[in-house]
Amino acid sequence: MEGNRRRIKELETKISSEDFWKSSKEEKDPILKELKRLKQSTEPFLALSYEFNEIKELTGIIEEDDTSSLSHLTDELLNLKNKVDEFEFKCLMDKEEDVLNAIISINAGAGGTESCDWVGMLFRMYNKWADKRRYATERIDYLAGEEAGIKNVTFIIKGEFAYGYLKSERGVHRLVRISPFDSNKRRHTSFASVDVVPEVDERIKIDIKETDLKIDTYRAGGRGGQHVNVTDSAVRITHLPTGIVVQCQNERSQYKNKQTAMKVLRSRIYEKELEIKRAELTKQHEEKKRIEWGSQIRSYILHPYSLVKDHRTSFETSGASSVLDGDLEGFMDAYLRMGKK
Repeated sequence: MEGNRRRIKELETKISSEDFWKSSKEEKDPILKELKRLKQSTEPFLALSYEFNEIKELTGIIEEDDTSSLSHLTDELLNLKNKVDEFEFKCLMDKEEDVLNAIISINAGAGGTESCDWVGMLFRMYNKWADKRRYATERIDYLAGEEAGIKNVTFIIKGEFAYGYLKSERGVHRLVRISPFDSNKRRHTSFASVDVVPEVDERIKIDIKETDLKIDTYRAGGRGGQHVNVTDSAVRITHLPTGIVVQCQNERSQYKNKQTAMKVLRSRIYEKELEIKRAELTKQHEEKKRIEWGSQIRSYILHPYSLVKDHRTSFETSGASSVLDGDLEGFMDAYLRMGKK
């Protein structure tokens, strides 16, 4: 940490010089970026250290029979512990893209109407998680199931480190329960896939040529053939070199839908580049698993008992209802720590 503080002082001295601001953007950007990264990790640590020392000093002043002050000190210590846990958690997210917003797509798999209902439950779960963290959400694309639920949905969760937290959710999710759609009250298994990519911003350059794009417009629709409007406002963009297809029908304006679709396309291309780099580092490509038996990353069992288990980390909890209400921190923490081993 002392090394970080020295480096921050060096960079701040360099930035304060007149010559620095006369240099090119290519020369300035790496230095400003390094300073921001160092401050993001160092300043919270120093603030926590200062708070700890204040509490430590108070322990030497308070009398043993001063129950009111001791109670207040206990509350302060508990509050500090929560801050330390949060700081430690964020330190696990050290990739450039971790700080970005997250674009999430949920698709129904094997299980028909059951799986469409399961997509709706997952969509609600992530929205509940976002609400608890005071993150904003924006729905981009939505296709309702034929009978119930959602066939597929794409949305953005906006907040600092949203992608860092939510990258743990990428994969197939399996639900076991007594079906509300089965008159015989039999147990059913449903599957849904969750894809998570970082929403790239101006800090990350992604070059897309107009000639590499195929843009189609169509009429936005909903369940039963009813349309959002009577104009061809929905936009579908295909990136020909990679085959990536994105679409947006959330807005009445074709222009706005195109802008949003391009934002998602840039993010998916960036994620594809990250996947290639990861494959090069590990010297292997993982085959994309089908949305069915044996491929799930996590199982949610509501009957005959309550259990949610992550098959990658072995983290589990019997509080299935709490998890479906957005209590995901335990799973995220276990996943991030697994990556650091």
